[in-house]
Order: sequence, then structure tokens, then C-alpha cells
Amino acid sequence: MTDVFDVERVLAELTLEEKAALTSGSDFWHTDSAQRLGVPAVMVTDGPHGLRKQATSADHLGLGDSVPATCFPPAAALGSTWDADLLRRVGAALGRETRANDVAVLLGPGINMKRSPLCGRNFEYLAEDPALAGELGAALVAGVQSEGVGTSLKHFAVNNQESDRMRVSAEVDERTLREIYFPAFERVVTEAQPWTVMCSYNRINGTYASQNHWLLTEVLRDEWGFEGLVVSDWGAVFDRVAALAAGLDLEMPATGGRTDAEVVAAVRTGELDEAVLDVAVRRVLTMIARALPALAEPGEIDHPAHHELAREAAAAGSVLLKNDGMLPLAAEDAARAVVIGEFARTPRYQGAGSSQVNPTRLDDALTALRTATGTELPFAAGFSVAGVAGSQDADDDALLAEAVEVARNAGTVLLFLGLPAPDESEGYDRTHLGLPANQIAVLRAVAAVNPRVAVVLSNGSAVTVEWQDDAAAVLECWLGGQAGGSAVADLLLGVRNPSGRLAETIPHRIEDTPAFGNFPGEAGQVRYGEGLLIGYRWYDTRLVDVAYPFGHGLSYTSFGYDDLTAEVTGTGADSSIRVSVTVTNTGQRAGAEVVQVYVGDPEAAVLRPVRELKGFAKVELAPGESTRVQIELTGRDLSYWHPALRRWVVGGGRTVIEAGASSRDIRAVAEVQVAGEEIVLPLDTESTFNEWLAHPAGAPVLTALLPEGMADSEMGAMLGDAPLRSLIGFGMIDPGPDGLPGLLARL
Repeated sequence: MTDVFDVERVLAELTLEEKAALTSGSDFWHTDSAQRLGVPAVMVTDGPHGLRKQATSADHLGLGDSVPATCFPPAAALGSTWDADLLRRVGAALGRETRANDVAVLLGPGINMKRSPLCGRNFEYLAEDPALAGELGAALVAGVQSEGVGTSLKHFAVNNQESDRMRVSAEVDERTLREIYFPAFERVVTEAQPWTVMCSYNRINGTYASQNHWLLTEVLRDEWGFEGLVVSDWGAVFDRVAALAAGLDLEMPATGGRTDAEVVAAVRTGELDEAVLDVAVRRVLTMIARALPALAEPGEIDHPAHHELAREAAAAGSVLLKNDGMLPLAAEDAARAVVIGEFARTPRYQGAGSSQVNPTRLDDALTALRTATGTELPFAAGFSVAGVAGSQDADDDALLAEAVEVARNAGTVLLFLGLPAPDESEGYDRTHLGLPANQIAVLRAVAAVNPRVAVVLSNGSAVTVEWQDDAAAVLECWLGGQAGGSAVADLLLGVRNPSGRLAETIPHRIEDTPAFGNFPGEAGQVRYGEGLLIGYRWYDTRLVDVAYPFGHGLSYTSFGYDDLTAEVTGTGADSSIRVSVTVTNTGQRAGAEVVQVYVGDPEAAVLRPVRELKGFAKVELAPGESTRVQIELTGRDLSYWHPALRRWVVGGGRTVIEAGASSRDIRAVAEVQVAGEEIVLPLDTESTFNEWLAHPAGAPVLTALLPEGMADSEMGAMLGDAPLRSLIGFGMIDPGPDGLPGLLARL
């Protein structure tokens, strides 16, 4: 495996049957080989947050055993770090473990948007915002691939639900695709060039992603310059020949030669040009050749160091939602604390499905807290948990009574709540946003006898917090990976300062969410009726109250913002804005602040959200320390996708720049004028009266045909949205002997 083969030589010597075989897997996890030409099979495997290399039976839903590997926090927690440097380090560790286990490509990260908090796979996605997901996704990919192995950016595209995921058609307009569901993929592709991109199962406006030429070739390759190969999600190919023609290079898993034969037959009948097949084969061979040097020298894994990195990441991704001054616990309070909740003893640390990792070790919060305090802190399970062996058979009334007695005379109650594992998984969506009733009952009963309650949450996506008035503090830890228990202890005891920020809004009710009524669809279709307004774009633009806004997160210190400046240079597409703001740690502890820069375009000719995240920076500051944060906004950051021109345009005019600690905690505002580009819509047979009058060449042509003053009259206002062809048909305008085509020709 040490010798790298010559891709072009191998391609020239392959038979048609060998070419077809190389564009499909040889089994569940391996590419095919061409041994007579020195081309080995290589392994690809799951693992956005940890390697899942199955040791025995192969499956795609995490049912079979896998080799031990570091289970880092899933994307829900990693996204909440807002820390690209940290994710690059996590990615490098993932790359080292991938390489050491003779795996060529790690199947991740997942960067689909969190369209609805009910999506069962949200724990595996980074954010509800494309700018945040794109920057963090690029960092993960760069980190993994720095170790000489590849990644698979997934799931392209609009894979935002598990219900009916293998056939549902996502009905979504192009502007929404371009502004919301494509940008994170575009950024990772253009900045980090993942070795592979994985197409999704679903259809997009009626066409399966695996057979969508516009998606896989025109957008991904021709526009964005993607250089790697496109691989199918496992089982996402429905017509192998059509998929190859559309730009899919590798079908996974193997089909026992059935679809290989279809490809061979299609080439021989002329249905598929062999040159198209050659392009796909070349990409597969290139990927295999890239992997061979690293696989020849796999290296070793420093598991203790990776565990400590997982602990750092889990702490950095935890978000302090609420704190009435109770946290961090002073030493005397910690010594008198009690721990309640099965999740403290039996941690919920990752989601279910294809990303399940077999951890090298597993920290639980109860043991970590007892070790850190040097005290055998009292514990009560409090409630049963579905999916935890033995727990679901317990008597909830008895567990609640025990918890109340343990809490009654305690100095502090550390109450661990969360979603049971069966509530969220690949393959199906959640049915509700709330915590189980037996957990809320314990909180309320405990709070009635002891008001000093800190709730620690374990869940892969947002849960409603209507119960939070019964808690003095709420720490959202998401799913913390194998070191999450120790990370929780670090945060509660003040060893680390919370610095996570919400990468998704926490709503009050499912009825408030953007996709409510359009999720998960029906009769094989799901309509993206909310358009651009997902996540905070919806809540902020429509003035919907939320429990906690996007970007929110408290700290054990405080930060001040001063002297925001915004300097505009250039015009049109070449416009840029240099945003600068001074941030000061105004508290008594060292800590990290996430400075968020939002852009608003109140004079846009199209609907735009009231604000959109366009840049951010995480800065560590000592008490009293200040730093000048500078963020550069490009013309693309100021643009919108024009639905008629089908390109990005800078409309210009008054532009609002906001710097803040969340989408609803804006600390400083600046307004600037941007010189936009001239937008001239082409005229055609469907153009309206108003569109003709707005066109620099069309206006004089049309005005010459109108009675004097008609364009500015009440009649002109009435006719404004009528196509000119209709007005000609009504006899209201005489275009002359050549009719409307003649008018258009005069332009």
C-alpha cells in the first residue's frame, strides 16, 4: 500500500466492467479494488464526532459493535462553542484516529440547517444559521484532512427531517436554497475542499438529490469549484445510470453487482457516454490515491490527550442559560450539595443511529463531582428514564419521594434532567419539545422544599423550559461526549467559565416555530413555506417572543462593548465593511465573549430578515482587559439572491450594522450607506406595465405609446402589475404593426 498508483495509467487500462465496479462499493464500508492494476479497496466509515469503525457486522444505524474511539461532543455541542480554532483541533484528533484505524474517509461533518427543533438528527448538525455552520464546518474539515485522510460533507442538500427522508420532496424556492440551505456547504467547499460530498436521500423540488444535475454539477462543481467526489448516502441511489449522468461518482453501499451491470449495459447501448463514467472513475481513483500515504503510516493515538480535548470541547459547548448568582458553587456549597437525576449516574452523551461511537472511557457527572469535591455527595435517581436498563421499571412515585427527602436539608440541589435516548435518533423525528412529565414533577417537588436548584440538561436539540422559574440556574450541556461528566463538574465548580452560546433558538412552544404547519409534510412532500425566515430570522423579524435567543449564553463574568465603527469601501459587488468594536471584561473572572455581528438591509427591494449573522469572534479576556475586535464583511455578506436575475446582488442604501451578545442582546449599532449596483431586470413577454416603466430602455419606448400623464395617474397605478401583453390584448395600448415582439426588438 506504500506505492501510489498513476491514476491516468490505471484509468486507461481498466475494462468497462472494472470502471463500473469502481464507482460502487465492494461491501458496506469499502470501495472496490482493481488488484491487477495495484488499486486497493479503502475503508470509509461513520463518525462526525468520533470514529465508528464496525468490528463485526456492518450496518448504517449503529446496531453493530464498533472499535473503541474517542467520543467527542456531537455537533449540537460543538456548534455552541462558536470556536473555529477548537473545532479545528477536534478535527485533527478525529483525523488521527481515522488514520490510525486504516480508514480513508470519515463520513462527516453534517452541516444541514436546524429548520425545526423536532428534527430527530439535529444533534448531528451544527446550527440554525449558515454563517456559523459554514465557518465551524470548514474548521472541522480542515482539521480532519490535515492528517491525510478525507471527510464527507453531508447531507447535500435540504436534509432537514428524518420523517420520510428517503423519498420526501423538499419544495423550496431557489432564493431560500441560495441564502439559507446552500451557503454553509459553499463555504466549506470553497475554503476547505472536503475530499467527498455526500448527497442526501430526499428529493429537491421533485428530483432526487442523487440524480440532480443542477445540484451536483452546475452548483457544486461549476459554480463552487468542488474538486472531490460525490458519494451517495447509504442507499440513496435510485437510478445508478441517471445518478452518474447527474454527477454522482460513488454509490454506497455495494449492490452485489446489480447496478454495475446496469451501468455497463447503459454504456454499451449508448444511453451513458463512457466519458461520463471515466470522469467518475477518475475521481474515485484520485481519492484512493490521496489516502494511501497516510494509510501506509497510520501512527498512534494519544487517547488520554484526546479525552482531555473532549472534556475541553464539552465545557466550551455548554451554555449557561440562567443563573441567579448560584453558580459557580463556592467550596462550602459544593460540599453540602446533593445530586439528583438518573442522567448524573447514567450519562446521555451522544445521539442514536449511524453516528454512535463506542467510547474509550466514559465520565459520569456524579463520580466527577464526588472526586472534585472530595465528598461522597448524596444521590437520588429521582425518576425513571426510558432506554436505561432497569430504570424504566422503577417506581416513579418512590423515586420522587426519595429525591424530595434528599433535597430537603441540602445546601444545593444539582438536578440532572434531559431527553431519554429513544426521544431523538436518526430515522425518525421528535414528536414534542418538552421534557418527560416525571422529570418536571421531580423539579417542582424538589424546588418546593429547596429553592437552590441548578438544572443540568442533556439533550441533542432544543427543549422547552416552561419549568425554569423553579430553578435558580439552568446549564444546557447538550450531549457532552465521553468526557461530558467531568466537563459539567468543571463548570459547576468554577474550574472553567461557561463560554458556550446558543447555535439554535429555544422557543416557548412548538406552535411558535417557523416550520410549524409545514413539518414534516404530507403525501411525500414538505413545503418550506417559511422561506428565508428560519431560526432567529423568523423570531426576530416577526417579533415572536422566545425563551432564549440565538447566540445567548451567560458567563461568570461580564463584558462591555464600546466604540463600534463601520468603514465602507468599494461599491456594488466589490463593497466591503470593516467592523470594529472594543470589548472589555468588566467582571472579576477571566472569561470568553462571543462578539456577534449582524447586518440588516431595511431598504431592500425584497423581503430580508431584520438581521442576519455575518461574522463573529470569540475572545478570551482577563478581568479588566480590553481588546479591539475587527470583522471584515464582504460584498457577499451584504448581498441577497435576486430571484429574477438569478445571481447575488448588492442592493445598497441604508445598511444597519449591529454588534451584540445574542440576536436580541445588541450592544452597539451603526448605520452606513452602501453604494449598490444598478439592478435592471430584463424585459420579456410577461413583464408588467411597472417593470417597463422602471426599465431604462423600456420606459421611453412605452411612454411614447401612452396618453400624456397616464403613467403617473390613478389609471397607471391600477395597471401597474398587469403584464403589458394583457394591456395590448385589451386594446389599451397600441404597440404598432409588429406587436409586443416589435417593442421588445426595439430594446
